[in-house]
Amino acid sequence: MQERDLTVDASETWGAGLIAVTAGTPVHEHLRLESVHEGILVTAEIETVATGECGRCLIDISQSVQVEFQELFAYSGEEASDLEVHNDHVDLESLIRDAVVLSLPFQPVCRPDCPGLDPETGERLADNPDRKPQEHLDPRWSALAGFSQDPSSDNSDAPSKEER
Repeated sequence: MQERDLTVDASETWGAGLIAVTAGTPVHEHLRLESVHEGILVTAEIETVATGECGRCLIDISQSVQVEFQELFAYSGEEASDLEVHNDHVDLESLIRDAVVLSLPFQPVCRPDCPGLDPETGERLADNPDRKPQEHLDPRWSALAGFSQDPSSDNSDAPSKEER
């Protein structure tokens, strides 16, 4: 068994969309390599930082990423496997990249209660917490504006209960 602590830079950008680990970002890897009967068992703890934009208010954010995984690299044998030991070496780059990308949020936010942007002005609502959102009536519903939910209101066009 061997344990290794490595810090390497991401060789390319990992992820796409609103948040990603950019090329050149340090990736800290704590690895445990164990020889077992079938091959080499790799246990890894990965730490890095992803940068991008908040999905609600579009400000720049950075988020720490911590991932753990365990994978068995088989010795060359009769079965075809993507994860094999080649010349007493294992290639972890694709596993680490895949684990980090899968742990990235689909819609990252700067904070859990981020109110987002004002749909009219495009300003961040978090910058103006006292501002009340304006209520706009959809013009398609304007024909119903004359009707009231209050049954005691006098609406001469509406049929009475007796007429129904």
